Amino acid sequence: MANLLKRQGFYNSIILYVGTALGFLNLAVLFQRFLTTEQIGFFSLMIALSLLYTQLASVGISNIIPKYFPYYRSDDKKHGGFVTFVLIWCAIGFFTLTVFFILFKDSVIAHYRNEKGSSLLVKYYYYLVPVSFLTTIYAALESMGSTVFKNVLSSFLREVVLRAFTLISILLIAFSLINYQDFLMIYIVANVIMVIVLWRYIYKGKDFKLAPVSKKLMQNKNTFIKYGIFTVLSSSSFVLIQNLDIIMLTTITKNLALVGIYTTFFAIAVVISLPAKALSRTSLQIISQSWAENDLAKISKIYYKTSVVQMLIGCLLFIGLIINRPFVMWVLHKPIYANYFDVFIVVGLAFLVDMTGGINGYILNVSKYYKWTTYIIGFSVLVCGAANWILIPRMGIMGAAVAYLLTMFLLNFMYWIFLKIKFGLQPFGKIHFLVLLISLITFCAGWFMPAFSNFWVDMIVRSGIVGLIYITMAYFLNISEDINQVINKILKIKQVPHVK
Repeated sequence: MANLLKRQGFYNSIILYVGTALGFLNLAVLFQRFLTTEQIGFFSLMIALSLLYTQLASVGISNIIPKYFPYYRSDDKKHGGFVTFVLIWCAIGFFTLTVFFILFKDSVIAHYRNEKGSSLLVKYYYYLVPVSFLTTIYAALESMGSTVFKNVLSSFLREVVLRAFTLISILLIAFSLINYQDFLMIYIVANVIMVIVLWRYIYKGKDFKLAPVSKKLMQNKNTFIKYGIFTVLSSSSFVLIQNLDIIMLTTITKNLALVGIYTTFFAIAVVISLPAKALSRTSLQIISQSWAENDLAKISKIYYKTSVVQMLIGCLLFIGLIINRPFVMWVLHKPIYANYFDVFIVVGLAFLVDMTGGINGYILNVSKYYKWTTYIIGFSVLVCGAANWILIPRMGIMGAAVAYLLTMFLLNFMYWIFLKIKFGLQPFGKIHFLVLLISLITFCAGWFMPAFSNFWVDMIVRSGIVGLIYITMAYFLNISEDINQVINKILKIKQVPHVK
């Protein structure tokens, strides 16, 4: 199991970094040159709303699958009709939500009709339905695949293939071969292809067979419904936290150009969270299985390791982006972004806080106290909404960033204190303080380094020196046993004892 975690974590890390490079090229370079800020804002808003739509429509199925599938796993691959149950569940949920989405169309459109950039929302309102439907199906397939530890292809399709399609379509706009509407249609087609490929991959694996829903599973449907409702509240609430700033910026300022600026910086800050995504994809199913086996020791070990590694790598990426501010501004091309770089710093800190908490939310969500996930996230949503409502009118884009940082800190603090009290689990130790010390020293070295006139030379030299200082200190202070093992393997050095 440990080798599987490392192997898939390695593959997912490569995929995520390649995907992020493509995403950065798309959003930070090509979008800024060939789309208006209103068009960028609508595209980001469409993705944000479709994620929330999916969470509500699936009624928690992405959480039900990893939690309950281990109890129905069978050698005949029918698993008590679990696959059939998932299909029915998703169909009912999506159909119900779509009815409400159509009924409330006029109210939504009326709210934005006369505002800047609103014509895009009016024109492409129904595009949200197919995007959300495909996202719902893909999420269910991805969750089923993760139960049999097949998550590399799904990551590749979502992180690389989808962004490659976006890259191609934006280049077609650049050469005046298609328009913005065609760009959105290509995005939908890309999602169709992803669903078909992932379904075919899982089907060929012969790990699942369609079968009538078993009597045992039907007897527990109320348990699923109860858990699904609680987790959809928590999951949709978390998605809401991730996107509430975008939604409320749109609602309060009614200016998709500002939304475009904010989402551009937000997307750049996402780079900091890459280690968390890579580690969580292979850690989550192991955590779920460990709860089924009541193996707290394994949960504690993974909790600690994910926190340390995510903080270590996240701090380096955060520092690298800040000290290379001139290069980032040059890449973004539009001069207006220089006035809002502080927004990126605040959002980046929020991602760093969330990463340092490790996989605390998931540990709680698949435990017997899963209801508390809903309570904690629900309370955080209220705080997030209130903070946005108060701060955005006073601080504009910065208000949304500050609200997001406060929410992430509160959310992770509540997770930490609950897991500490109920299970005696907590990931923090003196290693975390050493990471902060290393980060401070490294940041100062990079910030006060003399600048080169050429942006590319400055970025390469500055990043290289800062990275070397950071990695060297992290290695000799034995911050992460796993990372040191990788370095030792490359350099063929005998392992140095690790200190917690």
